[in-house]
Amino acid sequence: MVRVKPFAALRPPKEIVTEVAAPPYDVLNSLEAKKMAGEKSLLHITKPEIDFDPIAGEHEQRTYDKAVENFKAWQEKGWLVREDREKYYVYAQTMGKRTQYGIILCAHTDDYAAGIIKKHELTRKDKEDDRMIHVRIQNANIEPVFFAFKDNAELGGIIAKAASGKPEYKFTDENGFIHTFWVIDDDAVNARITEIFTKDVDAFYVADGHHRTAAAARVGAEKKAQNPAHTGNEEYNYFMAVCFPESQLAIIDYNRVVKDLNGLEPDQFLKALEEDFEVSVASKPRCGRPAKPFSPTGLHNFSMYLGDKWYSLTAKPGRYDDSDPIGVLDVTVLSRLVLDKILGIKDLRTDKRIDFVGGIRGLGELSRRVDSGEMKVAFALYPVSMKQLLDIADSGQIMPPKTTWFEPKLRSGLAIHTLD
Repeated sequence: MVRVKPFAALRPPKEIVTEVAAPPYDVLNSLEAKKMAGEKSLLHITKPEIDFDPIAGEHEQRTYDKAVENFKAWQEKGWLVREDREKYYVYAQTMGKRTQYGIILCAHTDDYAAGIIKKHELTRKDKEDDRMIHVRIQNANIEPVFFAFKDNAELGGIIAKAASGKPEYKFTDENGFIHTFWVIDDDAVNARITEIFTKDVDAFYVADGHHRTAAAARVGAEKKAQNPAHTGNEEYNYFMAVCFPESQLAIIDYNRVVKDLNGLEPDQFLKALEEDFEVSVASKPRCGRPAKPFSPTGLHNFSMYLGDKWYSLTAKPGRYDDSDPIGVLDVTVLSRLVLDKILGIKDLRTDKRIDFVGGIRGLGELSRRVDSGEMKVAFALYPVSMKQLLDIADSGQIMPPKTTWFEPKLRSGLAIHTLD
């Protein structure tokens, strides 16, 4: 079972929460962050390169030093204030008609090492190293990771009761998503939350934040090695996560754009596709208007934008393995039969000819990047289900890179966990 605890968060006074709270560090590039960041924005802590003119390198020592300076200043100025005691928090996100309710808590680094916190993606050491530096220099988890857990009726009831009260924070972000935050002040309720997770929840699943999770575990191991009196209960053994019941979460599509056709002409490329797919034109320009975007209709159906047309690609029988949790994924089918076999893209993590576009940007972003000449072809995929993600994580297998996209993204700055 998982090991959790409440924590005394650093968080902004409600009067300035919208000025402090910010998108995650990896959602914006440095220029976008510099344009968005107001005086009190957490972006000055998570992306401190924006405080230099011109913008500094993300991995320069002066950038890391600025992050520490700003984190200290935000506390001294009262823009981040320490909670009076350890508590759990309920955090809801509303996107359109769907709302998901999670608990902000601290998970234990030993659970990651033991595989009780389950991952479904590989991590890159360079990105782990960067996040580890940020945790180490700040002695804090500035941004939470995003976990799922299998539904628990009693926890669901506790969350619902907390969410029926007056929220501490409620605001709408620049994308129109609503963020709502409640503090659980009742010590008995907090104790019960710990007990339920400890006795009844057998695993956490990393939905988003694989690198931050790995970095937190590495910092915990580093501090353990430095402490001859280590017990396993020290604050540095824990890191901050927002944990949502899996039934409330939805994965949206994560699409691909490719710079060239590997030396093929468009008609040659289409002919090559016909070996493994049923190929048809789904829409084309009419009366001076661009082709209407075509979305995949189900598993093993893909949409492709090439030239000025949208195509439907349906994998032929025998080209996928529905009995294999990885083989059934459309990212696997596309990677094996198109990206590798025809386009010569062997490694999605390193090949510079391919880029990835979150489905939140819409299919119009795919056609725009092709029409601009930046890319030659685009593919939209049917989204992975939460059941597929959990099955793969439970089996110990790893999804191909860039398989899942969760939305809304967690807002950073609502709560911060310090390691002492």
